[in-house]
Amino acid sequence: MTFIRLTGVTKTFPPSSKDGSPVVAVDDVSLTVDAGAVCGIIGYSGAGKSTVLRLVNALETPTSGTVEIDGRDITHLRERELRALRADIGMIFQQFNLFDSRTVAKNIAYPLEVARRPRAEIAARVDELLRFVGLADKAGSYPEQLSGGQKQRVGIARALATSPRILLADEATSALDPDTTQEVLALLKRVNAELGVTILVITHEMDVIRTLADRVVVMEHGRIIESGDVFDVLSSPQHVATQRFVASIIEDVPTGTQLRTLRGRHPGRIVTLQIGDGGQIGGPAGAGATTQADVFATLAAHGVRFELVHGGINDIRGRVFGHLTLAVTGDADAVQRALDAVSAFAPLIEEDARG
Repeated sequence: MTFIRLTGVTKTFPPSSKDGSPVVAVDDVSLTVDAGAVCGIIGYSGAGKSTVLRLVNALETPTSGTVEIDGRDITHLRERELRALRADIGMIFQQFNLFDSRTVAKNIAYPLEVARRPRAEIAARVDELLRFVGLADKAGSYPEQLSGGQKQRVGIARALATSPRILLADEATSALDPDTTQEVLALLKRVNAELGVTILVITHEMDVIRTLADRVVVMEHGRIIESGDVFDVLSSPQHVATQRFVASIIEDVPTGTQLRTLRGRHPGRIVTLQIGDGGQIGGPAGAGATTQADVFATLAAHGVRFELVHGGINDIRGRVFGHLTLAVTGDADAVQRALDAVSAFAPLIEEDARG
């Protein structure tokens, strides 16, 4: 069921100077996010992704188009209605945005205090959230006494205080080191899986998308240039900008100098094979999957020798894709027959096409 829907949304800001032109931050964007899903919006600086987030929590109003939450058009809500809406939307930030003068417990309690919840209810909810994010022993600590990862856990707990159905994450891991990033992403996966919270995350890091999201939206210059299931987009990116993002985390096809080095080190025919679920990348999970074992068995059955010289296999929530680069040796005709047999189920990339 669609929970968040943007239809033909454009957001234009006034020019920064008298002689300037209006700034189109979001340009005719339409997207949907299902209830209970994790959708990642990725793009470089200025792509418009942060503006999309502000449109979803009604901090900005579209110049044109509509934004709907759970079937309700929020574009022209009154202030009282907006306050009720925002209580149903949690927000976590890149720089944590904690109150330095408040303890961890008081930071988490803040949204509940604003909502005028009873003291006993606040205390119980804070205790519950501290345990959920693994900071039960830090209730009386202040933000300056915490690591970056702990601060972000406090931010997540605070965002969950009012039991929102939507969580918006604005570059939530950009200020963290890689190990801490993985810990925070694991916590967000728990939020989604155990609490059923719909998550919309914006980032410029494709590894965040790969780890956390079900669906990805790629933005450039205010427009959506590609979107789809994370597995499909990562395994077969269509737009050049998406390909650059994917290459930042997946570099499993040798090209240029790397390919020439492999040719110099290994005799025989250097070939790269595509493997993954469904044989054809993007096929149904488990249907006709092409595995490394399938490739090796077919080559061996044709009596040729082969060596794995390069490769990378990627696992996206139990579905795999990647490439194997092999040096295949033997009688030229036998090698050709073996590669013809393999290419019937594993798309073959010849070395000359990659030179």
